[in-house]
Amino acid sequence: MSDLVAGMLSLALAFAGMAALAFAMERHYEQLTGARALPPARRLRCLGAALLLVSALPCVRVWGVTVGSVAWLGFLSAGAIVCVALISAAPRWAARAAAVVGAAAVLALGQAFAR
Repeated sequence: MSDLVAGMLSLALAFAGMAALAFAMERHYEQLTGARALPPARRLRCLGAALLLVSALPCVRVWGVTVGSVAWLGFLSAGAIVCVALISAAPRWAARAAAVVGAAAVLALGQAFAR
């Protein structure tokens, strides 16, 4: 796996994880669905936390633990910034983008680790 691919995977997973955590909050869930009830909050929190943890794998694999952990923190920050910008501009589009990007990144990560 190249540096560019690892960075893109980590950023995509961090964005999807941050979006899942954001939509687990009442305010953003209401922006997304129009409903105040928050039924999938626990599942969204678990999914978001899992995606954020998995986003560390490409960084650690390519750059090692020391540099990879610092790069991972940078990708977490970048994913959070992208998530905030998209949710404030278009919450439904941000949710769709997070779902597509997150699923594609998980599939690509599975393929990369299978080799």
